[in-house]
Amino acid sequence: MSRKVHESVGEAIADIGDGASLAVGGFGLCGIPDQLIAALEERGVTDLEVFSNNCGVDDFGLGILLGAGRIRRVTASYVGENKEFARQYLSGELEVELTPQGTLAERLRAGGVGIPGFYTPAGVGTPVSEGGLPWRYAPDGTIAVASPPKETREFDGVEYVLERAIRPDFALVHAALGDTDGNLVFNKAALNFNSLAAMAGATTIVQVERLVEAGSIDPGSVHLPGIFVQRIVQTGPQTKRIEKRTVREVQA
Repeated sequence: MSRKVHESVGEAIADIGDGASLAVGGFGLCGIPDQLIAALEERGVTDLEVFSNNCGVDDFGLGILLGAGRIRRVTASYVGENKEFARQYLSGELEVELTPQGTLAERLRAGGVGIPGFYTPAGVGTPVSEGGLPWRYAPDGTIAVASPPKETREFDGVEYVLERAIRPDFALVHAALGDTDGNLVFNKAALNFNSLAAMAGATTIVQVERLVEAGSIDPGSVHLPGIFVQRIVQTGPQTKRIEKRTVREVQA
């Protein structure tokens, strides 16, 4: 068996300690590494810094860690359907860096390919580049920690802002299929932030629904090569949740 393969989620995340930084894949509740997150909550790991598009919902995904008070800082593009996220942020219990979604994606990708930073037009002329966004509130509602101004530069008459790459200690990822060398295939839209988080993490841990032997996956079908993956664990079919259920009335 490959040294990358672990027998349980608990074994795979055993060395994630208090204060660790994590890139977490998924978008809403699509393709989130739910079992890896649950194992972290069970171990009692705390004081975490999380980079993720959003923070799940109150009772599922990263919302479990958030509700237990295990996360100290989040870099995200979207609060989502998580009331506890909003409550902790506005009460000053949680530090939050909101960033444009495309910028977050590129910051993760840059971390994965060894680029320390990049210039983008997104956010120029706004508090994203000029600073002053509330990262943390004080209990009385004033801003306790504000975002600093960022370096800007002009290229061909257009102004751009410098964004730094994200390179967290660990990445938690979900894939539909993986082989024992860590090559991954994602299911349709579940590709989302999973591939980017996997690239960025110094140690990338993947839960896969189905695990096969190395060489079993057509190379042309691989979405993410195993060079980015350090640990993999088979968890079986994923629980499917709907982030916000909307229905229409039956027409008479």
